[in-house]
Amino acid sequence: MTSDNSNTSKVKKIIGYTLPLVLMVVLLYFSFRNTNFDEVISILQNMSLKWYTIFLVVWFFSHWLRAVRWKVIIHSVKEDTSTLNLFGATMVGYGVNCVVPRLGEIYRGLFLGKWEDISRSSMIGTIVLERVIDILVLGFSVLISVAIYSGNLYSDITWLRSTVYLGFAGIFGIMVILLFLIKFKEKFYNAITKFVGKFSTKLADALARAFHLLLDGLTSIKGAKNYFYIISLSALIMVIYALTSYIAFFILGMQNIQEVDFAMAWIVMSIGAFGVVIPTPGATGSYHLIVIFVLISLFNFNQEISSAYALLTHTTSVVLFILSTVFLTYFINKRQAAHNKPSANFLTVFKQRANSI
Repeated sequence: MTSDNSNTSKVKKIIGYTLPLVLMVVLLYFSFRNTNFDEVISILQNMSLKWYTIFLVVWFFSHWLRAVRWKVIIHSVKEDTSTLNLFGATMVGYGVNCVVPRLGEIYRGLFLGKWEDISRSSMIGTIVLERVIDILVLGFSVLISVAIYSGNLYSDITWLRSTVYLGFAGIFGIMVILLFLIKFKEKFYNAITKFVGKFSTKLADALARAFHLLLDGLTSIKGAKNYFYIISLSALIMVIYALTSYIAFFILGMQNIQEVDFAMAWIVMSIGAFGVVIPTPGATGSYHLIVIFVLISLFNFNQEISSAYALLTHTTSVVLFILSTVFLTYFINKRQAAHNKPSANFLTVFKQRANSI
């Protein structure tokens, strides 16, 4: 029986790691199957280094803002969290996601918990809360795209309306569940303790504590001022994301092909974000397919310039995420050691004090 369970577990792991890779290859094929790569390379070779430098600065600033927003979210869990540590953990999360989809969400919570000596359960709770906020903001960003698009966006992208409806419905369901857990947390706490306690009192205490800490993370936003900061920062993050999309037009000289504006960049950014939701390593393939589709179908750019745009923006992000993960992990660990504070790597983050789950 144990052997069968072990084999089943291995098969599930193999499928879990293989399926995203297969999906990535298939999506890349459909993204570039009609592309003249000689022309794409020529476009990339003639890109504007001035605009590319501006793009890099704005790109880093957008992710720094995410770290600042995370700091506001966890303020009630720990007031004096280092913004640099938050930024480092954020980039670690993105870097890991470039290799294994969604695993980065766990790692960034573990890294920050280690560097700041905060419970991992409460960190996971803040990450769940942050992702709920992100999906809500994305939904509103798409609605803005629908409003500013010159045509009928729902007609031109047939899957968009149902995706938006399902997204809002899903978020509503998650929020109801979270509110239910928070309202009746003592009953859940007692149920966990009673059921698991039949097998192990120590495990029951550990799970109950983890449950409390998780809820602490989920309810970490306190005070009208913090709500205002989070809403403002979330809106600003989307504006900066759209700005990077806008700057990318000028890197490739797309303004010389036809007029480009910020509304166009906003639509590319908001619709392209759906490619990031699909679980492929670093959104590879899924991002390319959607962005190329948007540029060709909505704005009449050709296959080659659209492919160059997708390759430039995506490859830049992946390379920067991975390099930032390596550099910031090394730099922050050095800084932590100099101040006699905990350091972290991809193995030690799973080790934590017994009384800090």
